[in-house]
Amino acid sequence: MSQGELSAGRLPLCEERLMKKNDLFTVQIVDMGSEGEGIGKVDGFPFFIKDALIGDVVEAKVTKLKKQYGYARLMEILTASPDRVEPQCPLHQKCGGCQLQALSYEKQLDFKENKIRNHLIRLGGLTAEELSACMEPIIGMENPYHYRNKAQFPVGTDKEGNLVTGFYAGRTHTIIPNMDCCLGVLENRKILEIIIDFLKSHRIPAYEETTGQGLVRHILLRKGFATGEIMVCLVLNGRNLPHSKELVERLSKIPGMTSICLNVNERNTNVIMGEEILPLWGQNFITDRIGGISFEISPLSFYQVNPVQTERLYETALEFAGLTGQETVWDLYCGIGTISLFLAQKAKSVYGVEVVPPAIGDARKNARINGISNVEFFVGKAEEVLPAFFG
Repeated sequence: MSQGELSAGRLPLCEERLMKKNDLFTVQIVDMGSEGEGIGKVDGFPFFIKDALIGDVVEAKVTKLKKQYGYARLMEILTASPDRVEPQCPLHQKCGGCQLQALSYEKQLDFKENKIRNHLIRLGGLTAEELSACMEPIIGMENPYHYRNKAQFPVGTDKEGNLVTGFYAGRTHTIIPNMDCCLGVLENRKILEIIIDFLKSHRIPAYEETTGQGLVRHILLRKGFATGEIMVCLVLNGRNLPHSKELVERLSKIPGMTSICLNVNERNTNVIMGEEILPLWGQNFITDRIGGISFEISPLSFYQVNPVQTERLYETALEFAGLTGQETVWDLYCGIGTISLFLAQKAKSVYGVEVVPPAIGDARKNARINGISNVEFFVGKAEEVLPAFFG
């Protein structure tokens, strides 16, 4: 459920003057929103309450009232949901990266499956009976931690002026210091400690969004799970990193280190990456494999961040497709060709379409690397390329 899905079934409480900002109330959480916030209703009027879970009974404080719904801050959990667990990350309430860590993983899967089911009913027009006959159950992970092969860490300063890196707090650009995210790979912490120590020792400043001054904006880390290859890319508000040879010497000793480079982003923008890559050491890419298909991944490449589930997803799609070797397959919005090349193993021919030219360049390169000749890639908009091909 999202705010846009809510409709007023009665005169809002705020108009009846029964509730106002900062009022305390007790409510049972009966649903969860699309961003993981709990939803409780007071006399039919819904409140979105961050960090509350289905089954909780909570005390909350009104923070904002809209015509059809309100927001409230969780003050106390009076009765905990039976599905509550102790989150692995102590920063889960502050960090904007995770919303469901206090919910058991089994119930997280149920929550996501139900959201898809409800969207298919509400938006797709399917009935519950039709979905029961055709919708497969969700496929979860055996270990839903340390699975991300990519992480982007903003660099900034705290209130005391200390250099920090971590993740943004929800809906802000305030950095919550964290070098040990339990979703990222284990090597991230050591790499970040080396980089932050290096920046501090040479007094290299972090970029400040408000002034446009400072040098280091973000740290991009990638790892190939099948190969063990690691990439470090520093996003700079400039083209030169002082004392970079010293940093390279320290980072290159880390097992698996394959690529160390800079990304130039001198624009006053919230977009993380610029378009220019400057090599410092090693290759400008790392390699990884999905189902026996190798891929070269550059700092700017789109690549699925969960390689374990990606392989399961592609294998499931391939199984459902039931390809016999006589089919022609179109992969629209193909990116660097991960799905295209995976399906090309079973199809007669595959055509990939992507509007981003560098992505198509990577896709063609990946086809050559794997010796796959029954795939062709086109640069352009899918709604233009496809009709032109058959026109």
